[in-house]
Amino acid sequence: MSRHLVVGAGPVGRQVATLLAATGEEVTVATRSGRDTGLEGVRHVAVDAADPDALCAVDPDADVLYNCANPADYTRWEELWPPLAASLLTSAERLGAVYAITGNLYPYGPVDGPMSEGLPDAATDHKGRLRARMWADALAAHRAGRLRAVEVRGSDYVGPGVGGNGHVTRVLPAARQGRAVSMLGRTDQPHTFTDVRDVARTLVAAAADHDAHGRVWHVPSNPPVTQRQAVTDALAAVGKPPVKVRELRGATVAVVSWFSPLVRELRQLMYQWERPYVLDSTAARERFGIAPTPWPEVCRATAAD
Repeated sequence: MSRHLVVGAGPVGRQVATLLAATGEEVTVATRSGRDTGLEGVRHVAVDAADPDALCAVDPDADVLYNCANPADYTRWEELWPPLAASLLTSAERLGAVYAITGNLYPYGPVDGPMSEGLPDAATDHKGRLRARMWADALAAHRAGRLRAVEVRGSDYVGPGVGGNGHVTRVLPAARQGRAVSMLGRTDQPHTFTDVRDVARTLVAAAADHDAHGRVWHVPSNPPVTQRQAVTDALAAVGKPPVKVRELRGATVAVVSWFSPLVRELRQLMYQWERPYVLDSTAARERFGIAPTPWPEVCRATAAD
């Protein structure tokens, strides 16, 4: 039995803990509040993960440290992520633990064609550069022999527990009531959506496979669909009719950004919604034997949550 320290109890952290606990592993979930996820056999600890001394004390014998954290205030990433990322990296090194990072696609920046792991991290926006630095620091420590690190990247999250931060789940409460909804960018472009359960499966598999360390892996995800189709399919999965899906673009987004700090941040990432945004997950499928959760089940879990 291995010991697993999961930092963060959001949708990915919870799924990682669920998966590990189901196989009889020893799991500790560390969050600032220490809130109980309700998972049987999982220990919950309140800790400031930006303090490496405190974090290492949570489980000095941890074999794997999972970075499933995500600062709640999207507008303060530049302030909150650097000390947290530095602490997680330092803690993994001190513990001698595998460092398994939940990443995203921001580091690639705008791309032409499907995204594979061979693409350079070439983001020009500040959030993309921040996430790219986090992986670059971990990879440098891995190559220096200070620890073993691996990062798993998925596209926009769907599935259980995503809540208001997901581009699809954000609009589903209104859509389930039959109301028209608005989504950023074009709603007719193919876009990959990634189930959080598949993120967890890939992260756990990558952490356990020492030959898979020292690189990025993409989470096996279903074929891309448009934003409009994703909302329509999720509604259909719970017996609801389609609704009108409007586009928030151009001048409208510019005006809204004056009043919404969140939209102001998202404007830098609008390229994700103005062109095809497609994830190639062939490598991880072949390496770990993981297939994405079937799309009908993804839609049911997304809409029913």
